[in-house]
Amino acid sequence: MADKREQLRGTFESAADLYDVARPSYPDQLFDDLVQLAELRPGDRLLEIGCATGKATLPLLERGLKIDCIEIGEQLAERARRNLAGRAVEIHTAPFETWTGSSAAYDLVYAATAWHWLDPGIRYHKAHNLLRADGHLAIWGAFHAFPEDTDPFFFEIQDVYEAIGEAVPDEQWPPPQPEAVPDQTAEILGSGLFRDVIVRRYVWEQTYTADEYIRLLNTFSGHIAMGDAKRDRLYGEIRARLGLRLEPTVRRHWLAILHVARRS
Repeated sequence: MADKREQLRGTFESAADLYDVARPSYPDQLFDDLVQLAELRPGDRLLEIGCATGKATLPLLERGLKIDCIEIGEQLAERARRNLAGRAVEIHTAPFETWTGSSAAYDLVYAATAWHWLDPGIRYHKAHNLLRADGHLAIWGAFHAFPEDTDPFFFEIQDVYEAIGEAVPDEQWPPPQPEAVPDQTAEILGSGLFRDVIVRRYVWEQTYTADEYIRLLNTFSGHIAMGDAKRDRLYGEIRARLGLRLEPTVRRHWLAILHVARRS
């Protein structure tokens, strides 16, 4: 499992520029809540794990915070340096697990859509060591959400995923509605290193043309790693099916689940 995780973790490096264009930004409310819940003040020092191109970095820099970023991908890190030039940020290219930082140096350690890629045996202990007393850990992701008004396209296209052998496992389909998606509170508390976990959920939607949606898919590890024949068939079906719509677009909902916990 660890080898598979490392293999998929490395796929994003091949899509650095596409990631910057296609991946969505997170809601402003998420960052406002994070600042409040983590008791942050301008000038506080943050560590971001897996900054990619800086989508979760810039909004916090704009709120007056200072950030060190750890990014495993050299091309992603370089794109982030360009995007964040002139800001109070330093970007280190290294795996978080082996990066050496100063103990008790940060008011907040956070990861946006990156925490699940880290070694489970290391991530909580290392974050705890890097935080000052009473500092905070924040983790969140961006997931495909399925509220009641989900675009039926995503159910209709499942037959293609099944045909190419890339279907979601039966026990995971259909997916739960946003409010029923499990959070990570139990895992965070189970580390024994953090307390006072607060969870907030954010749902938003974006509309994509076929080309835009395919660009988005090309930033997901599973689609990047997919064989060419499978990917060509899938993308051909997406173009054809959306092309039959009166309005040839698809609505995709996103879900972010923010967890903020205090260092014990």
